[in-house]
Amino acid sequence: MTAERQTDAVEGDLIARSKAMRNVLVLAQRVAQSDAPVLLTGESGSGKERVARYLHANSRRARGEFVAVNCAALPEQLLESELFGHVRGAFTGADRDKKGLIEAAGGGSMLLDEIGEIPLAVQVKLLRVLQDHEVRRVGGTESKRIDVRIIAATNRDLAEMVRERAFRKDLYFRLKVLSVEVPSLRERREDVLPLAHAFVLRGCATYHCGPCSLSPAALDRLLAYDWPGNVRELEHAMERAVVLAEGKPRIEASDLPPEIAGSTPGGVEADGPLALAEVERRHILRVLEKMGGNRKDTARALGIGANTLWRKLTQYEAAGRRKRE
Repeated sequence: MTAERQTDAVEGDLIARSKAMRNVLVLAQRVAQSDAPVLLTGESGSGKERVARYLHANSRRARGEFVAVNCAALPEQLLESELFGHVRGAFTGADRDKKGLIEAAGGGSMLLDEIGEIPLAVQVKLLRVLQDHEVRRVGGTESKRIDVRIIAATNRDLAEMVRERAFRKDLYFRLKVLSVEVPSLRERREDVLPLAHAFVLRGCATYHCGPCSLSPAALDRLLAYDWPGNVRELEHAMERAVVLAEGKPRIEASDLPPEIAGSTPGGVEADGPLALAEVERRHILRVLEKMGGNRKDTARALGIGANTLWRKLTQYEAAGRRKRE
């Protein structure tokens, strides 16, 4: 990873330093040029909504609305009304006509998050939207032409749901005309530190703290942790750390959530903890290796200046020579 150009951040904190995530962005840039439906797959918290927003921002619809709805958060009747709208008198409490979110996204993009949770009855109406580009409000008799791009996201295996007849086959194939799989954070570990730094900066701005950095011990634990909650878990961990740091210039490992602070970092040996300077040395060299020896990218990942990195590496090389002599 030397001559290849790095993509550090898109749409704020959509970090793409790892090869896996850069591949996603390359594919997303191509997909964005089409109006065909898109299916985003990946684990919960992996950043599917961020990719959806990237698709919208890089499409011809960028000036239109981006509307997102979590399909798992609403009961069937309310979900149907929210998506398609309703006419007055359609059901108890419908005292006026209401435009649905799909209509509201006209000219823009609509993200249906947790698409696997949509009831079969609603799936039928959604298929009609995709095929005919029309929407009919609940209780209504007239269909309205719409111009909206549907982006669906799920952490479930829709193919398996089709086999179990829990998801319509025709809708599944209509949604996956274009598909993008978002890798888990475990598959893109080069992005952990840049993401962490981005979230720390945002947390400092949110809570009006002075600028702060992550200590070498904290960085080691972030790299050692397995991140079952993916990017969302990292984001919440950094927000917590900023709050607990209470304005200190550096976030320590003790400011991290217990499950992360207790992860086994590279600076802990069987015979006990190492000196802080040695933890820092090992961490810097490990990040340098991950960055393919590229010092500029390593300094950026560590959140330090290039001159600082050069000075430390020079010190390490000199210490190594003395030890060999």
